[in-house]
This record gives sequence, C-alpha cells and structure tokens, in this order.
Amino acid sequence: MELALVFLLAVTTVSGCGIPSYQPRTSRVVNGEEARPYSWPWQVSLESFYPTCGGTLIAANWVLTAAHCITFHTYRVVLAEHDMDTQEGPEQSIRVEKMILHPKWNDNCVSCGNDIALLKLEKSAVLNDKVQLACLPQQGAELANNQPCYVTGWGRLSSGGPRATTLQQALLPVVEPSICARSDWWGSSVKTTMVCAGGDSKSACHGDSGGPLNCKGRDGRWYVQGVTSFVYGRGCNTPQKPTVFTRVASYIPWISQVRYFLLSCIKKNITDQLTFCGKIAIGICFIIFVF
Repeated sequence: MELALVFLLAVTTVSGCGIPSYQPRTSRVVNGEEARPYSWPWQVSLESFYPTCGGTLIAANWVLTAAHCITFHTYRVVLAEHDMDTQEGPEQSIRVEKMILHPKWNDNCVSCGNDIALLKLEKSAVLNDKVQLACLPQQGAELANNQPCYVTGWGRLSSGGPRATTLQQALLPVVEPSICARSDWWGSSVKTTMVCAGGDSKSACHGDSGGPLNCKGRDGRWYVQGVTSFVYGRGCNTPQKPTVFTRVASYIPWISQVRYFLLSCIKKNITDQLTFCGKIAIGICFIIFVF
C-alpha cells in the first residue's frame, strides 16, 4: 500500500507542475538579475513579522523549505510575491498550520545535513497563472556537472549588502560532488544528500535560505532539485565555495510519507504523536503546531 501511495504522489505531482505561464529569463547574467515577475510561480516568501526565508509550493497546501528557517514565529507564507515594497494585487497570504522538520535535523550542525522541512498550510492556495506548483524530482535523480540551474529569492544582493526588494534569480551551474568535496572546496562539509551549485561570482546569499534550486528537466518542466541550505560564512561569492543545497531527490520517500501519514499522526494528541508516527513509518514526524 505504501508503495502505491508514493507512486501516486509522484504521478499527481508531475501532471500539473513546473510549466510557468510567464517564462523565466534564462540568460547567463553574472551575479544575478531581477526575475521576470511571476516567472517562478512556486516561489514562496516565508514570513514571521518580516520576510525570513524562501520556500517552494509543491502542492496546493504544502510548502518545501529548509529546516533552519523554522522558528515558533513562522506563521505565514506569501505567494505571487514579486516586489516586497508594493502590494501588487495577486499576492496570497496563507497561515501555516503545521511545520514538519526532518527528524534527523540538528540545528547546531547545518553541515550535518537533513536541512529540510515541510509546511502544511491552513488552506489551499488558489492556483492560477501566477501561483503554480514546482515539480519534485524522482527519488535518487542525479544532476550533471555544469547543468544550468537557477536559484531564486529575496536575499542579500551581496555579502553585508541590502536585501533585495524584488525577486532575484541567478544562474548556478551544478558542481559535481567529487569536485565540491575536495579539501580546498567544501571538503567533508558536503554530504551525498546535498547539491553544490555556483561558486566564483554567483551564489545564493543570506535571506535566500529555504528557496528552490530550479533545474529544467528534459521534459521541459522545472524541478526543485535543491533547497538553499548554506553558503560560505566569510562571503557569499567566494571562489571554490559554491552554494550548498539540500538534495531534494534524497528525500522523496520522506516527503511522500509525511504527506500521506500526517493525517493519521494528527489524530493522536501531541504527547503520543512521535511514538505513533514511529510505529507507522520510521522517523517521519517532528511536528511543530502553530496556533
């Protein structure tokens, strides 16, 4: 039964995802550029009292983000956002109902991996030409060296610089694991459950965390292959220190289990929840309730 449910999730997700109504600019601009409005329609702004992180809409009521973005103050997501300083009309603001962190996430060790979380929204987003779903990759999918992917977000425009007010994008070619794990690159900080992309003059920066690494598949659809996790502490655009992303393809079983088993989990009270979840699937639930 579990295998059938996981397969159903994959089919359902791919059937209506990854094809934006407004095509993104896929130029090779160094240091990034302002994104075409609504060309990354699955991009989410995760907000507390102010914008904190990014995220990716993977289902009408589910957002994928980084575990290190989650706090007890995370309370809403904003969809169809482009200019943070302007109320443009199509924005959708939805409260977060539940926040599910990967059970092996350690907030004292970002480089240990498992920097991934799911947000269940209080209500489903209204899908339209400006709010759409990203595709999830197949379990174990590999990315080729130098494969062009794009990071998107409202993070700092440079190390120590101001945060962007409009959505930015930057081309980040994938760096193969054997290179990224070299001692003069990231060394042992990089795990097999991570993806490296960019480096030199292009990278994500502080504030982009949780947002997607968008990679176009052979089928013409855009897949969220990575969740922005960490950059070099001494500077965002440092040679041989590409941006490190959580590799989504490594967590497809966990994402599937959470989405299908959460309903059973939440029927138990919060005291019994972790024990109950552990009985139906190993290590899938670490849940923070938002009231």
